[in-house]
Amino acid sequence: MLGRRPLIAAALAAPALPLPALGQAPWPNRPVRVFVGFPPGGSLDVMTRLACEVLSRRFGQNFIVETRSGASGNIGTEAIARATPDGYTIGTISMHNIVINPMLFKTLPYDPERDFAWISAMWDLPNVVAVPAQHVPAQTLQEFIAWAKTRRGGISYGSSGVGTTIHLSGAYLLGRAGIEATHVAFRGAAQTIPAMLSGDIQLAVDNLASYVGVIQEGRIRPLAVTLPERWPAMPNVPTMAEAGMDNFNVSPWHMWAGPRAMPREIVDRISSEIRAAFADPELQQRAIGMGARLTGSTPEELAARLKREQPIWAEMVRISGAQPE
Repeated sequence: MLGRRPLIAAALAAPALPLPALGQAPWPNRPVRVFVGFPPGGSLDVMTRLACEVLSRRFGQNFIVETRSGASGNIGTEAIARATPDGYTIGTISMHNIVINPMLFKTLPYDPERDFAWISAMWDLPNVVAVPAQHVPAQTLQEFIAWAKTRRGGISYGSSGVGTTIHLSGAYLLGRAGIEATHVAFRGAAQTIPAMLSGDIQLAVDNLASYVGVIQEGRIRPLAVTLPERWPAMPNVPTMAEAGMDNFNVSPWHMWAGPRAMPREIVDRISSEIRAAFADPELQQRAIGMGARLTGSTPEELAARLKREQPIWAEMVRISGAQPE
C-alpha cells in the first residue's frame, strides 16, 4: 500500500544516554524486537519500519521488526502482551485491537485493560468519503445524502471486511444520514475500487492512501476526510464537519506498546524519543506523502485517547449491526 523511504541521519542523531546503575548494563545493550500484527507491506508494517530506523539511530541499537500477523491483528497483540517485560520486546498495535476487537470477539487472548504498558501514539490515517465520479452525480456530501435517499432500494457501500474501521465508518455515516444501504465486504481497496468504478457500489469510507491515484485521475470523487482538519495533500477536500456532519473524527490510528510490567523508565525513554523524532518537519512531510500523520504522545495521553474513543466506536459497532464472533 505504502512505499518505504530512506531516513535522514544528521537531524536524528542519537542522544547521550544516562549512566547505568553500578554493575548494570545500559538499556538497550542489544537489539530490540518490535512485533507487528499485520502482514509485511501493509501500512502498519511500513510505518513501523520507518520509525524503527529512526529509533535505531537515536538509541544506537537496532530496533528489528518481526511480523506476527493473523486473527485481525490479535496474534501480534497477544505476542506483545506475553513478551518478557525487560524493554527488549515492544510492538505497534492498531487501535482496532484495543478498542474495537473487544466488542467483536467473545474472547480475546489478551486483556486490553491490564496486559499492556502504553508507550506512545504512532500515527493517524485519514479516511476519505469516496464515490465513483461516473456513477454518482453528487459533488458534495450533502448532495450525496439527498441523492442516495431518492434511490429505490438504497445504495451499496464497500469495505475490507465486517467489523473493520472502514465498515464501521461507512455504516456510521449512512446510519446517521438515514440512508438505506447494503454492505459489501471485499478483501481490501484493491477490490473495492474496481467495484466502485464499475458502478456496483456507490460509496466507501476508506483509507485515503489507497485512493490517491484514482482521485487524482478524476475517477473517484472525494467528498470529505474524517479528520478534524483538512489533509495537507488535498486542501480542497473538506472535513466532515465542514461537509455538514459534526463529530465524525473516526480515522484509524496506531500506537506503541509493551508488556504490562515493562520498566517505566524505559517506557518514558522510548516515548520521549518517539515524540522528539516525530516532531521533525522533514519526517512529518515524508509521512504525509505516504498517507499518514505522525502523532506521538505521552503514555498518559495515549491511555486517555483509548478511553475517550471507546463510546464512539461502540456506537459505530451498534449501528453497523456487527456481532461478536
